[in-house]
Amino acid sequence: VQLVESGGGLVQAGGSLRLSCAASGSIFRIGAMGWYRQTPGKQRELVASITRSGSTNYADSVKGRFTISRDNAQNMVYLQMNSLKPEDTAVYYCNVVQWGTDYWGQGTQVTVSS
Repeated sequence: VQLVESGGGLVQAGGSLRLSCAASGSIFRIGAMGWYRQTPGKQRELVASITRSGSTNYADSVKGRFTISRDNAQNMVYLQMNSLKPEDTAVYYCNVVQWGTDYWGQGTQVTVSS
């Protein structure tokens, strides 16, 4: 399974970005999909996840600002990020799980200026 993220970039505080992730390759039945982020010197952390049936989970730091969604027919997952803060600056990684195996994208940089 290959994952390609898009939509990162530079935005001012208070602005919005929408990340997209397209899954391709040997796809049979993707389970959970999610977004993680990482900054230098820190562990990768979960931002949001969504099950195949649409149940969502968010990090406390993004609740009310970020929305995760998915399109099962297109094997896509999205992250709508509103009211961005400088502390949201990170490399964002797409993650999907299929038959118990985790797959990761290459990451997309999100930079929020103050």
